[in-house]
Amino acid sequence: MRKTQGPEESSPARSGGVQSIVRTFELLEALADQGGSASLSRLAETSGLPLPTIHRLVRTLVDLGYVRQEASREYVLAPRLIRLGESAGRMLSTWAMPHLARLVDFLGETANLAMLDGDQIVYVAQTPGLHSMRMFTEVGRRVSPHCTAVGKALLADLSEADVRALLRRTGMAEHTEHTITDPQTFQDQLTWVREHGYATDDGEQEIGVRCVAVKIPNVSSRIAFSISGPAPRMTQDLIDRAVPLLVNAAEDLSAELSSTALS
Repeated sequence: MRKTQGPEESSPARSGGVQSIVRTFELLEALADQGGSASLSRLAETSGLPLPTIHRLVRTLVDLGYVRQEASREYVLAPRLIRLGESAGRMLSTWAMPHLARLVDFLGETANLAMLDGDQIVYVAQTPGLHSMRMFTEVGRRVSPHCTAVGKALLADLSEADVRALLRRTGMAEHTEHTITDPQTFQDQLTWVREHGYATDDGEQEIGVRCVAVKIPNVSSRIAFSISGPAPRMTQDLIDRAVPLLVNAAEDLSAELSSTALS
């Protein structure tokens, strides 16, 4: 759940920005955190902004086509945001590709960049592995977070209440016999991820495919690197070698994104 900010924390002078712009993006992020739709009262609760301010900003976003109001009176993210997201996704892919290529050079298996978009995982970039038999995940593909290593890596630092709310919205569909379909078992997996610093899935999305993932730290978006391959090749030894390489790549990309944001 988003932390409620005090006057000093949300001050435009403190952030170096214009207060109305800061608050507008806080609202868009609050909507995204709620799965893309929320009532005014829910937005007030999660953003910490006054209700009259939220109403004024949301009406402006509706007029611009970035938000729309449903018959239920809830507000939802509108398709006009897609153009912005696609452009940002292409740039993120460009920055990530050298890191993905190095991971493949060292490990031989397919390397991916994925992000949490609303309640789903979307694959943003990929470098295929070096083997003739390798894993392909179509860039742009969307999957549920409960059955993927990247999903676990990206949800691990959320509160238990937020994770359970997301699971209620998405459900926990059983894709294979190994898919985790119990919320408490999934929470136990997230505890393991926090303790070890990386996440895995073993045939939970696709039979015979094993993945390992690490979250990109210190960035506003929830993004992660992963390595995926056939289970017989994705041994514990390979995972042990992959984790420090993934961590280093994640830290390097985080530094680049931070540098770009500040430049």
